[in-house]
Amino acid sequence: MNFLFLVVLFGGVCYASSDVSIEPLVDHVVVLKVPHRGRTEEEVPLVCGRDNLTQDVFWKKDGMELNPPLKGNRITVLVEEMEGGNYSCHLSPGGQYLNHTIIFIQLDSEERVILKEKSPEEGHIHCSAPNYTGPFRCSWTRADSRSNAAVLLLQATRNGQQIPCELDAGGSGVLCQDNSCSYKEEQHHILFTIHVHSYSRLETYTKAFYLKDIVRPGALSNLQMDNAKVFSWSYPDSWEKPCSFYGLNFQYRVVRHNHPCDSNTAILVNTTDDTKFEVNVKAKKYVFCVRAQDKYTQGPFGPWSSCV
Repeated sequence: MNFLFLVVLFGGVCYASSDVSIEPLVDHVVVLKVPHRGRTEEEVPLVCGRDNLTQDVFWKKDGMELNPPLKGNRITVLVEEMEGGNYSCHLSPGGQYLNHTIIFIQLDSEERVILKEKSPEEGHIHCSAPNYTGPFRCSWTRADSRSNAAVLLLQATRNGQQIPCELDAGGSGVLCQDNSCSYKEEQHHILFTIHVHSYSRLETYTKAFYLKDIVRPGALSNLQMDNAKVFSWSYPDSWEKPCSFYGLNFQYRVVRHNHPCDSNTAILVNTTDDTKFEVNVKAKKYVFCVRAQDKYTQGPFGPWSSCV
């Protein structure tokens, strides 16, 4: 019921100010959306609840009594700059809690300051999947100056259908399970949305992708040197079977001893769809590196596996 009151009042505010809107996000949470400009002051109407119309109602902000006091079932608070907060109503200044509404502020701007951008191509959210069975993980990194940032709401959908997700304990990643059939061609992309707040500032991040674009094979199994200079390996343990249907390409590199697999001074670089390769180089000491990629989608490569 309380939520319906907020919607009715907010409709009047949105009508009065075309460049400012007040929208409910989830229960007890509203978002004040304002233009990205200089100093802002906006009035936000709040309602404690219909059952309390005949009772004395007192309001607090972030648990503190207001000065001057705010009383009444319906009030209007002035929100300045980014100073939102948690407004709670009580039967008396120190009495029984009745209800609350948290006000967040969201700037109408493409500027983002809460999460770090991973790259211009990838944006602020990285998503990957080990195979096509449905689980995928998305992660993000808080900006150094926003270490207190927390996730307010997240959701993943495909063609309007909710995909169940579970937030990591640290609040920097999520594991989701898409139950679409892995043998069918994807007709609709996955839309991932996350609402993150730092104090009263709220930012929304979205990422749209197909599962085939984020599948990243795991580390290769059983990498070994069979004899002389012939190296062999197996498909990742996490990869789906049959391998003839879910084929992989392999990129191999031979780099100098004590050099990383992605060294710019590789002795040999090539690709194969076979699970073995014979190295013919003059170097007595070297590192053999190999990683996998979906053969048909040409998606991202998995991590390097190496053998000295």
